[in-house]
Amino acid sequence: MHELDPEFRAMPHHSDAWNDVRRWRRAERGRLIGERMALERDERHARASRIGSRLDAIIGELQGRIVGTYWPLRGEPDLRSWGVGVIGRCGRLALPVVIRKGWPLEYRLWAPGDPLERGAWNIPVPVNGPTVQPHIVIAPLVGFDDAGYRLGYGGGFLDRTLATMPRKPLTIGVGYALNRVRTIYPQPHDIPMDVIVTD
Repeated sequence: MHELDPEFRAMPHHSDAWNDVRRWRRAERGRLIGERMALERDERHARASRIGSRLDAIIGELQGRIVGTYWPLRGEPDLRSWGVGVIGRCGRLALPVVIRKGWPLEYRLWAPGDPLERGAWNIPVPVNGPTVQPHIVIAPLVGFDDAGYRLGYGGGFLDRTLATMPRKPLTIGVGYALNRVRTIYPQPHDIPMDVIVTD
């Protein structure tokens, strides 16, 4: 199924409609991940560099601020070099850690050279970094719409995390422009990003 009846957006609590949305999202994830994986490595690098420059312009001063970022996988924009720049501008980095399915993420401070171990889905996570609350959260996008809603991998970790944070961070979704969709059919649990940054 590639398109959903617009009426489904008006029926977020209807279980049949939500099941259709879930099926549509699963199909879209496969399509969108395939499109970004088809990009040549050098092209992905160039696009990530443009995203980093735009992040710098949006975020501005970093003195003492904690940026929650991510370790890239499956063709996501690789912002690790940009993260080194964050530290060079007197900011700090934190990486998300999956504690348990259905739980919020935990962000741990990390800097290049600090030890990492394999976490959920073999994603590297800090071994010893203290748990922190980021001032800014950079979230990779599988897809996104013009209302700022983010299509992720379907685990609900980011939405759950943002909903439980005592202080709302600036949330910035990052991805490729080719991953824009007309709507992700947001549901009551979906939290829009404050800003979407693409290449």
